[in-house]
Amino acid sequence: MKKVLIISQHFPPEKSGNASRIFDLAFHLVKQGVDVTVVSPHPTFPTGAFSRTWKIRSRTLINGIESVRLWSWQPISRDPGFLSRILYYLIFPIHSVFWIIFHFRQFDVIVTSSPPVFTHIPGRFAKAVYQKPWILDIRDLWIDGAISLGFLKKGSIFEKIARIFETDCLSTSDIVGVTTHELGRRLSNDLEVQKKIHHLPNGVDTDIFHPYAVLKKDQIVYAGNIGYTQDLDLVVRAIPLINIQQHLELVIAGGGDTQSYLERLVESENLQSLIHFPGILPREEIPRLFSESLLGIAPLKKLHSLEYAAPTKVYEYMACSIPFIGCGSGEIREIANNSGAGIIAENSPEEIATAILELVNNPKKMDEMGASGKRFVEQHYTRKAIAAMLKKEIERIS
Repeated sequence: MKKVLIISQHFPPEKSGNASRIFDLAFHLVKQGVDVTVVSPHPTFPTGAFSRTWKIRSRTLINGIESVRLWSWQPISRDPGFLSRILYYLIFPIHSVFWIIFHFRQFDVIVTSSPPVFTHIPGRFAKAVYQKPWILDIRDLWIDGAISLGFLKKGSIFEKIARIFETDCLSTSDIVGVTTHELGRRLSNDLEVQKKIHHLPNGVDTDIFHPYAVLKKDQIVYAGNIGYTQDLDLVVRAIPLINIQQHLELVIAGGGDTQSYLERLVESENLQSLIHFPGILPREEIPRLFSESLLGIAPLKKLHSLEYAAPTKVYEYMACSIPFIGCGSGEIREIANNSGAGIIAENSPEEIATAILELVNNPKKMDEMGASGKRFVEQHYTRKAIAAMLKKEIERIS
């Protein structure tokens, strides 16, 4: 039996897309005969949602997965400052290195999942010191995204250090797993790195996400991280335009850095009766929420640095047979076209409102798009199948 160590900044009970993704991959690997240990910090994300703890480490067994929690700095603000973020990002991987020193015999292969890029520090250590086969699991261009969103200054010493480290990781790892083909193309121009790249998409667990037999409500839904990469403020401003023709409410479920700003915006525009923030919901409640909604929203900012992004929520909408309205360009547009389940609107309240009304006024088209999306994820993006792909690569390099 292969023994795999996964290092991830996020893991349940956190509700982020990557927390559920890592859990699903680990769970399906265990079901396919792999011994899996996941090392992560104590629950922190979204910041401010969990109580701070000073416990050095804890160990539990969850559905056959050995979950090890290590202490790291835990920001308590919804929108932490630069220093607090960096401490959160850096202390955990350094702590993971010390854990590996005492437990390196307990795993055959190490998988490190980013962002942030610093999560790869323990993988680089295990590769250099113990010659462990190493898989980089990369979900976004974290450095580029941090610069475009203003969290990291282009040309700064922090960017230079991060770039050097990222390049080193790409060259020394055994496999580079990427969530989208566009992300793989953008990672590196090095032909040797390109040979290592394998497509391991976000996908969706169709055992959990499927249509519920519930009555539809006059609502649209967003569920996930309420953060800087999402143009949710434009969706909020679109709601009054929609309600000129149709009574339609918006549910924004989740938590994150920009939630307080959005709540203030809703209050200032006097939209409290139309826009609701139920908070972070248990994962098992999300499919019902989707099923009773007319459509889902995935409003990515239109940034070059986000063109590779394929939000997990898009796959979850499709698995629950509801169409989606997306914003942005690149991968999300490709998913909409290939699946037949989405419409991409320009990033403005007027265009978003027009796209939503186009669907809401055509129930037959919504049903057809919902059915098309469900077929699409079942054929190409189940997490059981993605775990099988990962298992195959684990066996090949170990």
